Amino acid sequence: MEKFKKYIDDNRERFLSELFDFIRIPSVSAKAENKEDMVRCAEFVKKSLLDAGADRAEVYKTDGHPIVFGEKKVKEGLPTVLIYGHYDVQPAEPLELWKSPPFEPEIRDGKIYARGADDDKGQLFMHVKAFEMMNSMSELPCNIKFMIEGEEEVGSSNLEGFCSRNKEMLSADVILISDTTMIAQDTPSVTSGLRGLSYMQVEVTGPNRDLHSGLYGGAVVNPCNILCDMISSLKDENGRITIPGFYDDVIEISTEERAKMAGRPYNHEEFMKSVDVDALGGEAGFSTHERIGIRPSLDVNGIWGGYTGEGAKTILPSKAYAKISMRLVPNQNAEKIADLFIRHFTSAAPAGVRVKAEYLHGGQAYVSPLTTAEYEAASRALETTFGKKPIPVRSGGSIPIVAVFEKVLGIKSILLGFGLDSDAIHSPNESYPLFNFFRGIETIPLYYRHYAELKRG
Repeated sequence: MEKFKKYIDDNRERFLSELFDFIRIPSVSAKAENKEDMVRCAEFVKKSLLDAGADRAEVYKTDGHPIVFGEKKVKEGLPTVLIYGHYDVQPAEPLELWKSPPFEPEIRDGKIYARGADDDKGQLFMHVKAFEMMNSMSELPCNIKFMIEGEEEVGSSNLEGFCSRNKEMLSADVILISDTTMIAQDTPSVTSGLRGLSYMQVEVTGPNRDLHSGLYGGAVVNPCNILCDMISSLKDENGRITIPGFYDDVIEISTEERAKMAGRPYNHEEFMKSVDVDALGGEAGFSTHERIGIRPSLDVNGIWGGYTGEGAKTILPSKAYAKISMRLVPNQNAEKIADLFIRHFTSAAPAGVRVKAEYLHGGQAYVSPLTTAEYEAASRALETTFGKKPIPVRSGGSIPIVAVFEKVLGIKSILLGFGLDSDAIHSPNESYPLFNFFRGIETIPLYYRHYAELKRG
C-alpha cells in the first residue's frame, strides 16, 4: 500500500498532465464532425497502453468508431482480468452554461472540470495508470486485457459484433469496469446492478406545412399540443407507466432486500438541494433510491417543434418531436418494451395527426451476484483503501453492453466505479474529484491482488 501511495505521489503531476491531454481530444461520438477526433483519441489510448507496459495494443476499425485492444500476459494459468471502458464522450452543449471550456480541463475546488473528466476518461485512465504502476514494480498477479470502445454514448452498436468475432482474444475470467459511481467519498460502494434501456424517438405530424396561427389556430389540430397530451398520458396520477403490458415482466424485490437497501445513507433534503429542487416525484409506494435502482421509469429527454428562435413567429407547426427513454429493470426486455411503446403510442393518436415512433437503441438490465470471488475482491480492495466495507447498490443508470458481455463472452462484470452523483456527467460543468481519481489508482491494484488470491483458493 505505501509504495503504491509513493508511486502515485511521485507521478501525480504527470498523471494529470496525461489525463488532460486525453480530455482535450473532443471525442464526441454522436457528431460526424468529430470523426477524426475519434480516431485520434483511439490512437492516444493505444499509445497510453503501450507506454504503461502492454505487450501489444491495436486499434481495430469498425463500421463506426474504432475499438482499442491491449494486453499484458504475465503467466499462463493466472486469472485474466479484462478492463472495459470507453473513450467517447457526450456532446458538451449547451456551451454557454460551462464555467470553463469543456475540452480544456481546469482544476477548481479539488475537482477536474471538463467533458469526460469522470465519464469515462477519468475513470478509464485510473486503470491505465494502475496498470502502469503494477508493471513498473513487476507486481501484476494476473493477466490483464483492455477493450476500450468509442461508441458507448451512442449505444455501442458495433461492440457486440466485435466481441462475437474475437471471443478467443477477449477470453477472461472477469470484466472490470469503472463507469459508475460510489455513494460518497467516505462511503464506498460496488454497483451490483444496472437498469436496462429502451430509447425512442416519436414524431407527430399534422398539416402539410406550418400554418398561420391566427388563420388556422383553433380549427386545425396542433401537433405540439397533441404531443404534450400524449406524453402526459404515459403516466398516471401515482407515477405508474400506463403502457399496457409494461410491468408484466418486472420482478418484485423482496421485503428483506428492500430493507437492506434502506440501510444506504440518505438525506432527503441534501438530495433535493444537490439538484436544486424543492420536491421529488415518482412511482407511489417506493423510496427515492428504490425508484432509481429497482423500478423502471420513463422520461422525456428532449422535445421540439415549431419556431424556437429569437422573438415571435406565430405559427401552428406541421410537426412535433420528442426523444423518450425508458429505464428497465432485470427481466424486462428492451426490444419487447419498445414494441409495447410503439403499439401504444401510435394507437393513441387522435384524429387530425399521424404518429411515428422509432426504437433507436437499448439494452438489458444486469445484476451481479454478491457471493462470488469477483465481487469479494472488489469488496476487499475498497475496504482496504477506504477503511470500511463497501455497500452494494443498484444503479439507475444503464451500460447496455454489460449484459451483452455475459451473453456473448460468457463473462460476468464487476462495476467498480469511483464517480460521484454530484459529478454532473452528461451535463455542463462535468467534474471529477482529484481524491477519487487518485484513490481509484490506489484501489485497482488491490483488486488484482485479492482476485488472484481468491481464485487460487
